[in-house]
Amino acid sequence: MGTRMEVAQLESRMNTADYRKLQSLFLDSSGAPRSLSRPEFVDMAWSMVGRGSREEYGLLFDSVVVTQEHHGLLLDSDTVKEEGRVGWGDLCSFLMSELSDKVKNIKTSRAPHWKPPRTLTCPHRDPVQKVLYLQSSGQYLTVSKGGVVGLRDGKDVTLLHAHRLQNSTVKPKDLWVTDVVLLDNIQKIAVSFTSKELCFYDIVSQQDFSCKYKLQGLKFTPWCLDYWADPSLPDQACPHHRRHRRTAQISLFERFSPRTDSDSADIILWDELVKGKHCSCYTVTHQAHAPAWVRKVRYLGSLEAFVSCSTSPQSSMVIGWREKDSRRLRLTSFFTKSGVWDMDHHHGLNLIATAGVDHQVLLWNPFVSSQPVCSLSGHTGPVIAVRFMQARQQLLSYSKDKVLCLWDVSNQQCDYRLTGVFPKTQEDTRTVMFLHEEHQLLLLSFNSQLLLLETTKEEKRVSSHEHPVTCVLYNSLFRQVVSSDSASSVICWLADTGQKVKQFHRCHDNAEISTMALDGTQTRLFTAGADGKVKVWDFNGRCLHRMNVGLGRAVEISQVLLLKRSILVMGWERMLTVFRLHSFSQSSVEPSEWKGGAQHRSDVLCAAFQPPQTLVTGSYDGEIIVWNNSTEKALRKLRPHAEHDCKKQQVFFGNFLDSHSSLNGKEDSENCLAITRLFFIPGRKSVAAAAGGADLVSCGDSGMVRLWNTVHSRLVGLFTAHDRDLGSIVMTVSPCGKYLVTADREGTIKTWDIEHYCLEPEDTIVKEPPQLLHHCRPHLDRVTHLETCTHGEKLLLLSASSDCTVALSYLPGDSIGLFGQEAEWSLERPGPLHSQQEPALDQADHRGLENTREGGEKSPLAPSGTLKDEDSPPH
Repeated sequence: MGTRMEVAQLESRMNTADYRKLQSLFLDSSGAPRSLSRPEFVDMAWSMVGRGSREEYGLLFDSVVVTQEHHGLLLDSDTVKEEGRVGWGDLCSFLMSELSDKVKNIKTSRAPHWKPPRTLTCPHRDPVQKVLYLQSSGQYLTVSKGGVVGLRDGKDVTLLHAHRLQNSTVKPKDLWVTDVVLLDNIQKIAVSFTSKELCFYDIVSQQDFSCKYKLQGLKFTPWCLDYWADPSLPDQACPHHRRHRRTAQISLFERFSPRTDSDSADIILWDELVKGKHCSCYTVTHQAHAPAWVRKVRYLGSLEAFVSCSTSPQSSMVIGWREKDSRRLRLTSFFTKSGVWDMDHHHGLNLIATAGVDHQVLLWNPFVSSQPVCSLSGHTGPVIAVRFMQARQQLLSYSKDKVLCLWDVSNQQCDYRLTGVFPKTQEDTRTVMFLHEEHQLLLLSFNSQLLLLETTKEEKRVSSHEHPVTCVLYNSLFRQVVSSDSASSVICWLADTGQKVKQFHRCHDNAEISTMALDGTQTRLFTAGADGKVKVWDFNGRCLHRMNVGLGRAVEISQVLLLKRSILVMGWERMLTVFRLHSFSQSSVEPSEWKGGAQHRSDVLCAAFQPPQTLVTGSYDGEIIVWNNSTEKALRKLRPHAEHDCKKQQVFFGNFLDSHSSLNGKEDSENCLAITRLFFIPGRKSVAAAAGGADLVSCGDSGMVRLWNTVHSRLVGLFTAHDRDLGSIVMTVSPCGKYLVTADREGTIKTWDIEHYCLEPEDTIVKEPPQLLHHCRPHLDRVTHLETCTHGEKLLLLSASSDCTVALSYLPGDSIGLFGQEAEWSLERPGPLHSQQEPALDQADHRGLENTREGGEKSPLAPSGTLKDEDSPPH
């Protein structure tokens, strides 16, 4: 965490009159400028301005001092230059700098808000090889390996027409398309085949796609194509890396003999091109990638150069520069550790992005081959596709672990990380990513499946974070709210007003914080990063311990559960990772062995604990295991009967924290039961469970909520809380066990009354939903985390979202506001969005809250001197 604690938007809440009062503090009785020490500034500013708190003015003073020390400047030359003192000029400089940074961040870091993904009707049975946009007709065109062409409407992307390309050279069963490219200035598509030929089809008549030319006799199978036409010289074109073509609008090739059949294609032989028999064409070649396959080729008109990539480290990317008055190419090779799958070029920035097999996205200056401009780290699998957003300084990247990242190129940060919405696929699945920036849509193919992602209309809205929020907690000791985001920042908020207290940057460098936890004393914060580490912090920003969860690997952590003598971490494998309390004598902590071994058949995603020793864990395949936490032995397994869920219906599944999701609705029954949240229902311990009622609730897939009896190992009830097409949901249970809160990918939150739901045993599984008490939509995008808390005498709900906001609501009831909004709220009176007064908590609510954190067990890490202060974070 960063040592600098950012002001809780104090400067944004002050008006001109407030600043005039501040300015008067820096003038002595004679009107001469002066500097102030910290105590002087805090006391005088707080009493003079009458806005904010003493702590906020102290944070403002500290931020000014830190900023001036960092720059080595003290701008107010008329003030006394003493350590720990600031002048009016110093304060103005800091405020202007902060304003400039905020404006820049607003302009460059605006991440799109995606609508729920939509699986398109697809005519293809083979992998999709290419997606094209036909500018002339405003339609989309997809071509599969088997030669099937799909034509789609330009507005709603619905399928209009399907046609199979004809090629008389090979039998239909042997037809294999390797790539397709659009020749938009002459209304044709060029299609390459494994038969070592290139066919040119006319797209003017979109019903038959007649073949006009066949280029045959190629020495090797053309694997990738590109085409470029100079807009200012439309009669010149460059179709791919081996050939340069002129007079494209007149005729692609010379016709040496008249056609015998008006429907037959002109045959052109490669040897004829090489020997120059077609004066409109000439060829240039290089073999810098040999013996590796060329994965992609592009012609960059602005550089007059060919760029290509391969998975060979020595020739990861090669640029062939065209020399004037010469048909030779000057070659430049770029080296990466494991090679490159894909690449793209940003015209305005003149940067080339490469998708690395080594999980890295690299940005290159095409004129500097020695090293990349920067490395964008964040993927945990090979990156297979990259696309620049040319109108913005942003880059999209997609990796094999089914994660889509949106990068801010100027800041070299990940602005948005989308996971859990992509279908589960095999290792060798072919994935194609197509971006239509003008229409703000993204098409991804997974073999023959087509997934459409569209952005919602941007709305001007308050943001709590600059990046998607991943987790939110309530700290009852400090009466503050703690939230984390995908850019590895943690922010502390005042629950009473919604204003920022402090912010810690780069907690896990650039790795996303996936989840957090607080210990029982509320003085230690655990953050889990995508870098495979869990870090333990105090609230001064000092890192006390580093837990080596991934054993040096970057892993996806879905939950950290604190118990009395151990800490459990899960999310990426079938076995629990456990850290013993006695291991925390050192700053670096290694995991111990979980005595129960790997009992799950799939990755463990979540867990819950009920005193004195009952632990339950849920996995991706829908299985719940009940453990004795003291002995770490598995006692029972809970699984729903498949006929009650998946065999009679197709469901859609999306998981927030892992990449095993499925959107095709055709997976087997096990794969549609993934469990991402587990909660014991407070107040329903041994009595209700022994009688056969539900004592455990789970959620995860297709909007479903399930209630279980852990004693008799049976499913007691289930109901659909949200539209199953929206995929996975998140949930939480109130401390009193009365309210169940669920939320979905559209930002909708529902509160259910489960006080008496499935309390008594039934002969059959209860499928009627409980009473719905409240329904609202405080967020514009996916809700990533929910948390209930008691603050004073009120029961409140915290919700975090991918739309970069953290919301506070009454439970049950309306929203109070968004953390970070300009107008402060007061929980002593109705908030700006509140319409009804909520009842105070009864004694049962308070008793239930005591048991919400790890079953009421005390923290394994007491705030004593036994904890070693490992380091202080960088500025």
